[in-house]
Amino acid sequence: MDASGRGHTAAGASRGGFRAERAPDGRYRWQLKAPNGRVVAVTPAAYETAGEAERGFDGLRAVAEGLTARITHVRDGIGWIWVIPGSRTLPEVRSSRAYERYATCQNAFRRFVVLLAKQPALEPPVRHEFIERGPSLRTSDVR
Repeated sequence: MDASGRGHTAAGASRGGFRAERAPDGRYRWQLKAPNGRVVAVTPAAYETAGEAERGFDGLRAVAEGLTARITHVRDGIGWIWVIPGSRTLPEVRSSRAYERYATCQNAFRRFVVLLAKQPALEPPVRHEFIERGPSLRTSDVR
């Protein structure tokens, strides 16, 4: 969580990047911001912990190059949004706003994929370190 206790922020996300925030219902949702600070994508799915939200984001980030979106017209209003369908009834992630033109929405999705792929992994990779040991002692060496 950040200093205010409102959410969990990845390093450097004050302007852009990943951010998981706690919703009024106590669950977590994440968003991705562009370097200029504008929110470009949000997840409608709610997670029980900030760690679950981070793992969901990392999973999406890992497959960024292969993502495809469904572009759909907004029901109430004018515009288009992109949606990446999820395994649940809610989309995995969607655009944070509606775009006036279909082509603009397509371009926004392409920019999202590039931005997502550039994000660093949130969970550090597991490191396997070798512990260098000196020559092992045999029982005959111990006096």
